[in-house]
Amino acid sequence: MSVLQPRDPRCSDATWELDVSEPNEATFDIVILGGGSGGYAAALRAAQLDLSVALIEKGKLGGTCLHNGCIPTKALLHAAEIADQARESEQFGVKAELIGIDMAGVNSYKDGVISRLYKGLQGLLKGNKAITIVEGHGTLVGKNVVEVDGKRYTGRNIVLASGSYAKSLPGLEVDGERIITSDHALTMDRVPSSVIVLGGGVIGVEFASVWKSFGVDVTIVEALPRLVAAEDEESSKALERAFRKRKINFKVGKPFEKVEKTENGVKLTIQGGETVEAELLLVAVGRGPNTANLGYEEQGVKMDRGYVLTDERLRTSVPNVYAVGDIVPGLQLAHRGFQQGIFVAEEIAGQTPAVIDEVGIPRVTYCDPELASVGLTEAKAKEQYGADKVKSINYPLGGNGKSQILKTTGFVKLVRVEDGPVVGVHMVGARVGELIGEAQLIYNWEAYPAEVAQLVHAHPTQNEALGEAHLALAGKPLHSHA
Repeated sequence: MSVLQPRDPRCSDATWELDVSEPNEATFDIVILGGGSGGYAAALRAAQLDLSVALIEKGKLGGTCLHNGCIPTKALLHAAEIADQARESEQFGVKAELIGIDMAGVNSYKDGVISRLYKGLQGLLKGNKAITIVEGHGTLVGKNVVEVDGKRYTGRNIVLASGSYAKSLPGLEVDGERIITSDHALTMDRVPSSVIVLGGGVIGVEFASVWKSFGVDVTIVEALPRLVAAEDEESSKALERAFRKRKINFKVGKPFEKVEKTENGVKLTIQGGETVEAELLLVAVGRGPNTANLGYEEQGVKMDRGYVLTDERLRTSVPNVYAVGDIVPGLQLAHRGFQQGIFVAEEIAGQTPAVIDEVGIPRVTYCDPELASVGLTEAKAKEQYGADKVKSINYPLGGNGKSQILKTTGFVKLVRVEDGPVVGVHMVGARVGELIGEAQLIYNWEAYPAEVAQLVHAHPTQNEALGEAHLALAGKPLHSHA
């Protein structure tokens, strides 16, 4: 197989010798450790660029996103939306009755979605002659060698893409029965009567939203001062108001102290001695990098608390070794992994792609109501540019025709620099995640309010709210006051 010459600027004048090949060894242009979002995206793009690839995966191709994350959780959220529509149908003039939640049917629907996508991905990868799929646990045993079940795969370049796992906290023993993670929650065959959700981030509020729609008594416990604390404060407050209206209980600014099993479930003690009891405890405190016992540090890859450190071009401290996805500090999002995988493949092929702007990566939380954002929060913008240089505007969805039809409330918030471009877009409301594409373009193209205001947005759509907000920010509001 062909072997690429080094393209890494740090060693462009150096001679990089491969480890001496052994009989039980195969050589590739790229060896990728992990077949999740970042890994398989890198493999497909590299194959398009005529590079030979070994893609190593110990589980199922598609990784967390396809099997234990994005896809199954969003399938549950859609089932929850259908339940709410049935329950609330009479307000639309449709008489229907919600008899109950058939978890066997819900799981069949969810698993069917996963199965179809998985078969499609398998076909795409296995049908590509430039990609060799290796099943098994891979370990980095040399600076350019990965070993799987005694066989070595040498790569002119190595891409680390080993993904993440559901974290817990000291003193919390996950048993998969009363104390569970999102992995267990996705395969439950029953609807619990009550759940404590420990963690008010994206994972926590999404599961809380699902379970409430399924008729469960839900309480969220969050150590930080507000739910989804990484989002703009106005978005957090709007979600909290919506959750109160939905009777989803939450306690913020309340760190976990201990948990005890009871006769009927669990009892959680939080700061101040307050206790909460429920049938189940969902531990939703985030995801950790899956890098232990993979040989990374032993081969000189610099790490920080389990994360792989890279430069802006995703190069690690070891020449010709790259890292992508959840093991790289930053947003743990599938679409970030996709883009990083594509970037690394093009970088290795010598195309010098543009550096990924982490702030320009769109973020969506798929609870009810949805949250969607891109760019800087108002607080971050003021910190970066100065409070007197930042202006924001909040356009309520109450003035939007399609939002009235959907009976959703929320807003589109724009953050701009004085006499400059829009640097942040934040949205709350039903289905606002579908608007994030235009918002991403607005931020990444450094659009000025007047430039977006002159674009024609179809009526009636929620997308109009983006246009209306820019009209207002440009000083010529149509359906609102400036």
